[in-house]
Amino acid sequence: MVKVLITDKVDQSLVEMLKKNGFEVDYRPGIKTDELLKIIGDYDAIVVRSRTKITREIIEAGKRLKLIARAGVGLDNIDLTAAREKGIEVVNAPEGPTESVAELTIGLMIAAARRVVELNMKLRQGEWVKDYGIELFGKNLFIIGFGRIGRRVAELASSLGMNIYVYDVVDVTTYAEKLGAKVVKSLEHGLSIADVVTLHVPLTKDTYHMINFDTIKMFKKGAILINTARGAVVDCEAVLWGLENGILYAYAADVLENEPPKTTCEQRLIQHPRTIITPHIGAQTREAQRRIALIVAEKIINFFKSSAER
Repeated sequence: MVKVLITDKVDQSLVEMLKKNGFEVDYRPGIKTDELLKIIGDYDAIVVRSRTKITREIIEAGKRLKLIARAGVGLDNIDLTAAREKGIEVVNAPEGPTESVAELTIGLMIAAARRVVELNMKLRQGEWVKDYGIELFGKNLFIIGFGRIGRRVAELASSLGMNIYVYDVVDVTTYAEKLGAKVVKSLEHGLSIADVVTLHVPLTKDTYHMINFDTIKMFKKGAILINTARGAVVDCEAVLWGLENGILYAYAADVLENEPPKTTCEQRLIQHPRTIITPHIGAQTREAQRRIALIVAEKIINFFKSSAER
């Protein structure tokens, strides 16, 4: 019998579907790294979310390990090189949270433009401040990374009357044309014309701190920056500098480089009146978690079924 270890909280449909198909499932959300190292050798597959870090040490201790499944999108918490060296398959569910992350992106965009959090806090403090915000209608939205989520954001933003510009390292012309978006050839050009910039790229060595002091200087003055990708895609100090020097009108993010926050810069960012920071809740909807669970369960079942047939 195939043994599967689940180390983070997932929708129970994943557990139920695996058991229904004859898998032995050990559900241990919150397990610590030292304990995981002791038991990982007994399992054929492991399912994680973002909390559990699958390091080389864990992979080498997984003597029976054939499959690592990420119940989500990003794979930056998994040592892919070590997995590849050991011949371990890695799967994820990029299709699952598209709608929930895209909706949150639009929500953050509107909240930042209308200063919802800032003015709500003033009201809670007894101040009745009817200050100005800005509209998104007719504004230029620059989407960096035009995958599933970026394309869904484009669809939703188009319905708000925004002009859509996109940038990606791969050719996305076909998708852009279908959605009425314009592809820009350089990051600098897109940043210089955008009223709102939203990030939808994976975290890699090439995207680490892609928004830094140099790129912040390229922004159109008064732009809004949205980040529902990964915290380390932006340099915290550069964002603070952009806010304090009037380059950025607002920064709204669902992610931080350290989660939970650890640095003084991150604390300052959270407390800044023109920021909205949520605790990585992009995929935290009941609907998204169920979709992710079913997608991951199906991939695990198909993998071991195919392995048995070979």
